[in-house]
Order: sequence, then structure tokens, then C-alpha cells
Amino acid sequence: MKRLSLSILCVALSLTACAKDSPPSVAAKPGAQSSPGAAPPVAVARPITGGTADARAREAIRRINPQVRVDYVGAAALPGFRVVVVDGQVVFVSDDGKHLIQGAVYDTSTQTNLGAESLAMVRRKLLASIPVSERIVFAPPNPKYTVSVFTDIECGYCRKLHAQIGEFNKQGIAVQYLAFPRMGLGSEDFKKMVSVWCATDKRQALTDAKNDKPVAAKTCKNPVTMEYDVGRRVGLTGTPMILSADGTELGGYVTPAQLRAALDRLAAGKAAPKSTAAEPVAAAGG
Repeated sequence: MKRLSLSILCVALSLTACAKDSPPSVAAKPGAQSSPGAAPPVAVARPITGGTADARAREAIRRINPQVRVDYVGAAALPGFRVVVVDGQVVFVSDDGKHLIQGAVYDTSTQTNLGAESLAMVRRKLLASIPVSERIVFAPPNPKYTVSVFTDIECGYCRKLHAQIGEFNKQGIAVQYLAFPRMGLGSEDFKKMVSVWCATDKRQALTDAKNDKPVAAKTCKNPVTMEYDVGRRVGLTGTPMILSADGTELGGYVTPAQLRAALDRLAAGKAAPKSTAAEPVAAAGG
């Protein structure tokens, strides 16, 4: 998966130290030769000036990696910084665009993650872009809760979760599956998931695929690529990934009773504990 690696971020301490496009701080004299073993002149980055603090944060990210997508920039609860959601990660960029903090930042007085709500907001927006008609839904009558689950047909924890789908429904939970082929676009995994999403009976095809039963190969206009892209942008690192309606991540595999308890806690305004039982997605998988 595309990520802002620590090497690219220069350990996420100073953006100006990362720039490569500025002239040397000391110009070489005409005809001068470098001494053997001498260090090359140190480049000094051009400062980011002008525009709003949001614009400077976007420019700072663009200088590090112009290929990543910035889904949100806004005021941060951390004074002097903007909060930025980029390809499913939360970072903080100083208002002058010079410094960047990567990783969770907590308010010690409230014990809250200062980037959590911004990421949840982005997740809600992205999930809303996927119609229910393009998901594979297993729901009880009048469900109390609905969760979105990014799933793969090969991963063991995804299969374990699906084997209990009836119990999730008995707990009053509707499960709306979104496709995330872990092996990447164009893989055999991807082709099988396209066949599932193109099947006449998608629910049965998904169940068959997760039980190693044959599914007729099909192609059609399908949302698999789009859902895979959304999975990357919501910060998926493993499958399954369970998201509540408000964008809170509830982890990977959890039992039906555990998921109901977590959702009840969220509804009561309490933090929901998160399971980490998920199969990681390799970087090479997309």
C-alpha cells in the first residue's frame, strides 16, 4: 500500500531538511574542484510562503510526495499545527509548513487522540460514496447497528468472521461487505472477487468463495476497484477491517458478542476497545 514512509518523511521532524530542489547554500567558485572525500554542498530548502495555513500544509505534503492524496486539511487541537489526513494516515503540519509530526498525538488531560475525529470524518465521507447497492449485505430485520466490513475471500480471519454471520445478525448487527482483494488489483484474488460481485446471487457467491467452493467466473461493471481504493484511503492495514457508522475502527476479527458490546459502548459515548485480529496487507499487494 502507498504510505508516507519514515525515510521519505525524514523521520517526520523537519520538512525543510527534506527538500532537494533548492540551490546549494554555498555556491562553488568557478574552476574549483572538490577535495577527495569532501561532503557535497548542503541544499537548503526554499521556505513555504504565502497562502493560508491549509495551503501551506498541502504544499508541504506535496513536496514530500506529490503522489499521495490529501483527503482533509483543517485546524488541529494542537496549537500552531494543521491536521492532515493523507492516504488513510493522520499527520500534523505546522502552520508555517516547516515541521511535520507523524503518528498519534494525545491530549494527556482528556486522554483523547487529537487526529481520531478528523480521520473518522474522512472515513464517513468515503463510506458514503459507496451505495448500499454495491455492497454485499447480510442484515437482520430492523437492525440496531450497521457496520461496514472490508473483506477478502482468502484471509482466514475474514472467513472466521463470515462463518458467524448469522450470529452477528442475531446480535442485531447488519454487516455490509466491501471488497478488498489483499493481493492487489489484477491478481487472482481480485478476479475471484469480481466474479463474486458480478454473481446473480452475490451473498451465496461470497459464502461459497469463502468456503473454497467454485464460483462461476464473470465480469461486469463492478465496484471492486473503487472499494479497494476506498479501503486504502480509510487507512486499512489488514483484513477484515470493521468500521462503525460514525467511522470508528473496531479492529479486525471480533466475536459477535464482542462487536455488539463495542457498538453499545460507542452508542453510550464511551470508547470502544479495538481488536487487532486481522491479516496484514503486504505493501506489494497495493
